[in-house]
Amino acid sequence: MNKINPLLAAFQQTSYPLGGHGKRNIQVLIDALQDVDGLTDGDTYGNGKLIEDFQAEMATFLGKESAVFFPSGTMAQQIALRIWCDRKGSKKVAYHPLSHLEIHEEDGLKELHHIQPILLGEKDRLIRLEDVQQLKEDVACILLELPQREIGGQLPDYEELTQISAYCRSRGIQLHLDGARLYEILPYYQKSAREICDLFDSVYISFYKGIGGIAGAILAGDETFTKESKVWKRRHGGDLISLYPYIVSASHYFKQRVDKMEQYYEGAIELAALYNQVPGIVTNPVQPVTNMFHVHIQMPKEKMESLLINLYEATGVGLTHYVKEINETSCCYEVSIGDRYAHVPKEELKKAFAWLENQMRENGV
Repeated sequence: MNKINPLLAAFQQTSYPLGGHGKRNIQVLIDALQDVDGLTDGDTYGNGKLIEDFQAEMATFLGKESAVFFPSGTMAQQIALRIWCDRKGSKKVAYHPLSHLEIHEEDGLKELHHIQPILLGEKDRLIRLEDVQQLKEDVACILLELPQREIGGQLPDYEELTQISAYCRSRGIQLHLDGARLYEILPYYQKSAREICDLFDSVYISFYKGIGGIAGAILAGDETFTKESKVWKRRHGGDLISLYPYIVSASHYFKQRVDKMEQYYEGAIELAALYNQVPGIVTNPVQPVTNMFHVHIQMPKEKMESLLINLYEATGVGLTHYVKEINETSCCYEVSIGDRYAHVPKEELKKAFAWLENQMRENGV
């Protein structure tokens, strides 16, 4: 029998957990179905009014000719890169060393599609224009992740992003957007999704991360691209007989949360400032550019876990359910702000960080 992690157990008992929207339980689907007529027809193997209307709505939101709903982003992105490789007659693509495709997909792109990734730039920083310009390999496509999650949700300047796009188009290199968290970057850039996506030839967005749906993704581009993607979707087994539970929840939470991204972003800035006042703790970025950031602590993982458990019991405020070891003397974790944060009383939050600051000082940090 699996034994629950003590830190996770303590976090689950807190009155004021800070991150995300809430528990990912069955209620997420129940809430999404509340306003749906039970006689509404579901989709069948990728066809039907329900899925087609939602795809059209997302295509409009992204400013693309067409969009296809996929059960997962992993499937959608591998297919996007396969299409661009087939068109170019090249088996090479380029992306960041910490791209999801490189570190979380068990080499799916290599094993299933025999595509060779070229790691672009350095793992501890964003891809820059000069990295793209100095690329020696003849690649079919470059994938950019906005924001770059594994380094704290960092973003390039918008001007540099437009320069990368222009350079790729001048060289016949397709540019694909890993926009799993596309919605979260709009407040920082002060741009619409259409304006961002206009810089890219194809776009993927997720419905379970910042949006909080059950699962699912959209892959968008021109009509020819999405038509090809449907063929690959069938080959990958992505045409389930019905995807409507995912589509209904995606639509419900998209409408509920897409206009709250500014609120989440402002919450992240406020929370990061509290972290950065504590000795031995720094956030990456120091001032967030989205609703997410990483917290780095100069303390061993086990010691920090024990301190956090005590903090939760003393204050009822939950900062994180996990801690990741960096080395023997430091650790980190990720913060992503959603609906929960607005429900935390400011006085309780200040008390928790005052407690944390005091304990860090007592530990000689």
